[in-house]
Amino acid sequence: MTKRIVITMGDPSGVGAEVTVKAMASLSPEARRRYAVIGDPDTLSRAIAASGVDLELREEDAPEGDGLTVIPVPVQGLPGRFGVLSDACGEASFRYIEKAVALTTSGAAAGIVTAPINKEALNAAGHHYDGHTGMLAHLTGSKASWMLLASETLNVIHVSTHVSLKDAIGRATPERVLETIRIGHAHMQRYGLAAPRIAVAGINPHCGENGLFGREDDLQIRPGVEAARAEGIDVQGPISADTLFYRAHAGAFDLVLAQYHDQGHIPVKLIAFDTAVNVSLGLPIDRCSVDHGTAFDIAGTGRANHANMLCALDYAQKLAIGRG
Repeated sequence: MTKRIVITMGDPSGVGAEVTVKAMASLSPEARRRYAVIGDPDTLSRAIAASGVDLELREEDAPEGDGLTVIPVPVQGLPGRFGVLSDACGEASFRYIEKAVALTTSGAAAGIVTAPINKEALNAAGHHYDGHTGMLAHLTGSKASWMLLASETLNVIHVSTHVSLKDAIGRATPERVLETIRIGHAHMQRYGLAAPRIAVAGINPHCGENGLFGREDDLQIRPGVEAARAEGIDVQGPISADTLFYRAHAGAFDLVLAQYHDQGHIPVKLIAFDTAVNVSLGLPIDRCSVDHGTAFDIAGTGRANHANMLCALDYAQKLAIGRG
């Protein structure tokens, strides 16, 4: 690879800086050169001190060395300490992502790995997004985007994410289900599966039991599945969610389509809390992320686990190599 993957530091008050420097310190100097972090050098330095790792920070235009390359994005008013909910930190989170998108869409970077942001701080700063996925869709001019949670034995793509359950049911239209199947199918092929086996979860208990518990599965989900099957995609459903995720985890399916946030997140986090990777699909760029939050309660203590960040970095590298 000739282009680096850029890592956004996330909320300066959270654990993003800590998991980033721990992950970078665990890599060889050669591997570390594949990355650059976008963020605040002072916050990163404090994270290094709190973590006790041996890692040098270097500026982007400094001579090639063994340290971590930092692309600074100055933001006024940062609190200078961890564990604080701050409008300035929300502004910083947005600007780090904005810079990463600019570098990636221009071709200067190979992809993005994001550390966690705080949605309350982001919105308090005037950036009204439901999280990274919606923000990235807006910044790249994409009409729609999807969230995939990837783990060793279970991969889940979501029809909707950060909306109420009531709104999620309304968003599960045949058209959205069909497009989600298409997007998931294309991604799994890109990741190396020629004919991925896809299963679609139902919304209602037992998929409605032929109307006994609702008609949404028959009227909203099944038509999308049948249309995808007519296109030659290996997809089944709707299948009752209470058994589907176990079957997929056991190897029956390569990808599960979940209808709403918690339906897909709970099983993945149960089996792969420290290793699952959040991947944004439907964008013109590649973005992977840790699948955890800012953890203000332990930020700055040196206790944050960087295993999830390493998994996100690995997934992003594979996507970048595949993209060429």
